[in-house]
Amino acid sequence: MCGFCGFTGNRYNDESNTIIKKMSERIAHRGPDGEGLYVDDAISLGFRRLSFFDLEGGSQPMHSADNSLVIVFNGEIYNFREIRESLVAKGYTFVTDSDTEVLLNLYTEYSEGMLNHLRGMFALLIYNRTNGEIFAARDFFGIKPFYYGMFGGQLLFASEIKALLEHPDFVKELNLKALESYLSFQYSVLNETFFKGVFKLPPAHYLKFKDGEVTIKRYWQAEFTPQETPLDEIVDKIDRTIKESVEYHQRADVPIGAFLSNGFDSGYVVSVADNLAKTFTVGFDYEGFSEIEGAKSLSQRKGIENISKVISTDEFWDAMPAIQYYMDEPLADASAVALYFVCKLARQHVKGSLSGEGADEFFGGYEIYREPLDLAPITKLPMPVRRFLGFMASKIPFNIKGKNYLIRASRDVEERFIGNASVFTKQEREEILKSDMPSESTANITKPFYDKVAKHDDITKMQYLDIHLWLVGDILLKADKMSMANSFEARVPFLDKEVFAVASTLPVKYRVNKTSGKYALRLAASRHFTGLGQRKRLGFPVPTRKWLREDKYYRTVLDAFNKAFVSDFFHVDRLLTLLERHKQGRVDNSRKLWTVFMFIIWYEAFFREGVE
Repeated sequence: MCGFCGFTGNRYNDESNTIIKKMSERIAHRGPDGEGLYVDDAISLGFRRLSFFDLEGGSQPMHSADNSLVIVFNGEIYNFREIRESLVAKGYTFVTDSDTEVLLNLYTEYSEGMLNHLRGMFALLIYNRTNGEIFAARDFFGIKPFYYGMFGGQLLFASEIKALLEHPDFVKELNLKALESYLSFQYSVLNETFFKGVFKLPPAHYLKFKDGEVTIKRYWQAEFTPQETPLDEIVDKIDRTIKESVEYHQRADVPIGAFLSNGFDSGYVVSVADNLAKTFTVGFDYEGFSEIEGAKSLSQRKGIENISKVISTDEFWDAMPAIQYYMDEPLADASAVALYFVCKLARQHVKGSLSGEGADEFFGGYEIYREPLDLAPITKLPMPVRRFLGFMASKIPFNIKGKNYLIRASRDVEERFIGNASVFTKQEREEILKSDMPSESTANITKPFYDKVAKHDDITKMQYLDIHLWLVGDILLKADKMSMANSFEARVPFLDKEVFAVASTLPVKYRVNKTSGKYALRLAASRHFTGLGQRKRLGFPVPTRKWLREDKYYRTVLDAFNKAFVSDFFHVDRLLTLLERHKQGRVDNSRKLWTVFMFIIWYEAFFREGVE
C-alpha cells in the first residue's frame, strides 16, 4: 500500500525534480517508509512507500531488468508468488521478493493481458522508455484510486488529487456539475471529480497515453450469471472461497489485524482467519451507537485481543476538517469519521487490517434490497394502475402509513433506486442551489448501468448499480482515504475476483428473501460462529440526527451555513429552514444537512483557508 504521482513532458527542465518532490511530499501520509523519484526528459515519477513485502527491497520507482520499463504501483498483489513461479518457469529472473517486480515481468510477458492474472487491489503505471508509452490500470472493483488530467499539454496523475495541486500548470477550479450530483448521491459519482479537468480512472479499466492522446478501455466486467445449484453445494463453495481469500489477504511480512463490528461480515472474516495480531473496534458515547461489547465477545472466543475506543462527540467534530481534506472530494457518509478513528487506533499496533467491505453488495445484504419483494403485491399490477395509486397517495397532504409504499411501488426500480444513498431529489436540489446550469436527472447517471442488466430481476439490478457506483464512490473511497490518512492498509477479502465469481452465480433467492439478506453467506458464516440472528450490525453508526438537535452542534452547522461564500452556491434561507425544521423535531433532515455541511468543510479545506 503506497502512493504515487507524476507528470509527462520536459517543459520545466531543471525544475522537474523540485516539482515532483513537492507532489510526492503532499501524499507522504500514504507511505512513510520511503520515498523514490524518477525524472527524465519525458516523465517525472514520485513514490511513497508503506512496505508489507520484501521490507528491505522492493523500492519504487522500479526498473525492469533491461531498464526499458519503469513502474510505480499502489496496492497488493496477493497471488504474486504463484505468478512469480510461472514466470520463472518461462525463464524470468528476479532480484527482489516484491510483487512490484512480478508486475514488471508480467507486463513484459503479456502486455495489458497481465491484468487477467492478478488477484488483489492495485493502481499501477508503467512507462515504456523505448516507445514513450504509458500504461496505467485500476483494479477490478476500484479499491485503489487513480486520478489523472491534462493540464498545459501534459498528463498529470496521482493516487490523490492533492498531489496534483503542486504542479505549476494545474488549474484549480470547482466542477459545479459534481456538486449537483453529489447532493443526491452523497458522494462524487461522476468520472470528472470536483476539480474541473481531473478524472477518476474507472475500476476494471486501463489507460494508455502516447503522443499526447489518452485512450481508456475496460478489461473486465462484473456480471451476474445466476445458476440453479443445490444450496449445500453453494454454501460449501462460498465458505471454501472466503477462507481462501482471507488466507491470501493475510499474506505479508508484517503482522495483520482485523476490524471487527457486531455484524457477521467482519465476524466471518475474523472467525476463519489464522494468526491475526489483534482486532479493533470503535463506538460512540451514545447509547445504542456502539458495537464494542459484541466485538469483544467474538474476539475472546477466538483467543484474540480486541482493542477498542469510544469516540467522544467533540473528537468526532474536531476531526472533520482533516477528514474532508484527506478525502480529496466531499463525502457525506458520516461513518468515514469512525473509519478514520479505527484506522488510527489500529495503526498504533499493526500496519494493516482485514475489513468486511463488499459482502453486502456481492451477496445482497442491504435492507433496501428486500424492497422489490415487499412491493410485489403492487408491482404485479399493470403500470397504469400503479401510477394512479401512486399519484393519489402523493396528494395526501400528511404522512400516513402506506403513503410512501404506494408512491415507491408506482415507480420502476430504475426510477426509485439510485443507490444506497439518496439525499436530495432533483426538485429539492433546484430549490437550494443557485446554479444556472440545467439540472441533470439522476437517471441520466444510473441509466448506462441499468441498461446493462435490463434482463435481470430488480434485486440484481440494485446490486449491480451499487457495485459500480456506491461501492467505489463511497465505501471504497473512504476505506482507502481514511486508512492512508493514518499510513495504514485496509485489506478487503470479500472484494476478491474469485469471491465475486461465486457470488455472481447465486440465484436471487439465495441472496435475498423475505426474511433475510445475504442468505447463503449467512449459512456459510454460521459454520464458524453462532448467534448470527442476534448479531445486528450497526455499521459504524453515527448519531448525526441527535447531534443536530443539540444546541452546540446545531450552532456549528448554523455558523457554517451563514459563512459568506456559502451564498455563492446555495439559497441560504432555504438551508436554514431545513436546519430549523430538524432542530424542532418536525422532520429528520439530518442527511440533507450533513451533505451540505460536508461540502462546506471540504470547500474551505481546498478553496478557502484550509491547508493550502
